[in-house]
Amino acid sequence: MHALVKEFAEPFVSHRFDNRFARLPPAFYRRVQPTPLANPYLVSVSEDAAALLDLDAATCRSEKFLDLLAGNWLPPGAEPLAMLYAGHQFGTFVPQLGDGRAILLGEILNQCGERWQLQLKGAGLTPFSRTADGRAVLRSTVREYLCSEAMHALGVPTTRALGMAGADEPVYRETPETAAVVMRIAPSFVRFGSFEVFYARREHERLRQLADHVIEEHYPQCAGGPQAYEKFLIEVIERTACLIAHWQVVGFCHGVMNTDNMSILGLTLDYGPFGFMEAFNPGHICNHSDDQGRYSYDNQPYIGLWNCSRLAQALTPLVDAEKCNAALARYEGVYLTAYAAHMRAKMGLAQAMDGDDALANDLLALLAEYGTDYTIFFRALSTFDLSGNNATLRDLMVNREAFDRWTVRYAARLNAENSFAAERRLRMNRVNPKYVLRNHLAQVAIEKSSKNKDFSEIDRLLAVLRRPFDEQPEFDSYAEPPPDWAKDIAVSCSS
Repeated sequence: MHALVKEFAEPFVSHRFDNRFARLPPAFYRRVQPTPLANPYLVSVSEDAAALLDLDAATCRSEKFLDLLAGNWLPPGAEPLAMLYAGHQFGTFVPQLGDGRAILLGEILNQCGERWQLQLKGAGLTPFSRTADGRAVLRSTVREYLCSEAMHALGVPTTRALGMAGADEPVYRETPETAAVVMRIAPSFVRFGSFEVFYARREHERLRQLADHVIEEHYPQCAGGPQAYEKFLIEVIERTACLIAHWQVVGFCHGVMNTDNMSILGLTLDYGPFGFMEAFNPGHICNHSDDQGRYSYDNQPYIGLWNCSRLAQALTPLVDAEKCNAALARYEGVYLTAYAAHMRAKMGLAQAMDGDDALANDLLALLAEYGTDYTIFFRALSTFDLSGNNATLRDLMVNREAFDRWTVRYAARLNAENSFAAERRLRMNRVNPKYVLRNHLAQVAIEKSSKNKDFSEIDRLLAVLRRPFDEQPEFDSYAEPPPDWAKDIAVSCSS
């Protein structure tokens, strides 16, 4: 386990610690204290995330910092609360949800003038826990911690993970597991469902108060004038479309795109049964609880629009329905434009030309035909040789004759823009990762942590995933296809 510094200054004493969300009326939250973890231990800290809060390595190894992660100590000025929201879960509206195991401590203003909210996940019961225990288990916490930081390194908008603490305290899921808490940071944790709850209750003034708060704090460009709420809705829709386009091109499957898991800032929020595409399959379902495939990979763009339509409906007391529909009509164009730009970059195309969409779609169809590894193939595509020496790439495909026909078209397309191999390869390797958080990699880290309190694999993975586009030859094994045993890994809503 990590050695701790016993004597060190308290984290955040030199920061301005506040909770502007707590300035809203009590109808938006319930005040609650974290439930301390008994005898906690430090699992891991993300130094990159800590730097956003101006925290140095020594502070992050102090006992006081561990107490902060475990919910055993609150910084001066903290006002812990659980946020109220509703949401559509698998298409069905649930009128009240709320933070059942998350507690917002407050926010700090860093030296760059950025505000970051601090939220503990797994810190015990809240008034919204319903029949749950408010805790998180080590297994799911490791996955969220690693993926939050991995997605950031990939350039995908996301909440961040500052660090995680564990304890031997038992938590009961399908089998007894041990407790863990992760500290998440983000500019805001407001969700689509935060608006839905007040629309459903017909509390339109509360709806207006929340919209004013979010616009003032996070969308100041929309403030002022009679069209403020319409502009706000358009911004959220466009951010959501761009986010999901980015998910698709990195092969990320969220697994549970309920409206209460959709960030009002267009961030990836709530990592549960997620997965990165391995054998390419447009219909891939990463969540074993998703029996109908509602949140399959190829459904994600549609679900993004469906969720935006629920937000638009919730805002109809503030925005005319016709204007809401006009805002929603922007989603498809924004999504397709963003997706096409990402795909051109993945294929090394420096400029847009007619036929690019067909070229990309036909390639994806070839990958899907026999389940070629998505990440490995696109990383290897940077080695494409216009002279035709592409044996390594060809070996990744099963239907090689069909691939040969595609490469003729691809070569012609590259020649049409006078593409230079060395420059193209550099560009492609900046957008096609070599390393993603494959399920089996996370599983190895989880098993070492659970059996022996050996957290070295978590830190090793974190180090690899913070540089996903670099070669890192000493970690080549982390870029290999999943082993046969990984087929038995199942992630569900309890993950």
